[in-house]
Amino acid sequence: MPQNDMETKIQAALDTIRGYLQADGGDVRLHRITPDLVVELELMGACTTCNMSEMTMKAGIEQAILRAVPEVKGVRTVNSLA
Repeated sequence: MPQNDMETKIQAALDTIRGYLQADGGDVRLHRITPDLVVELELMGACTTCNMSEMTMKAGIEQAILRAVPEVKGVRTVNSLA
C-alpha cells in the first residue's frame, strides 16, 4: 500500500476516536510512519498528563488504527517536538 494511502487511512481511523479525546481536552497527531510500518503518534493536550493515556492508546487508538490498516506492525507515542 502506498504511504499516502496508508496515511489517509490512519488519519481516518484517528478521526473516529478524536471526538472522545477532544471531549476530555486531549487530541492525537500522526507524527510519522516508520519504514518498518510502526505508527508514531503524539498525544496532545490533556492526553499528555492523563494517567489513563496508556490504556487509551492501547485499547482505543491502536485498535482503531490496526482495524483500519492491518499492515501496520505497531503503534507508539513520541514526545512532543514543540
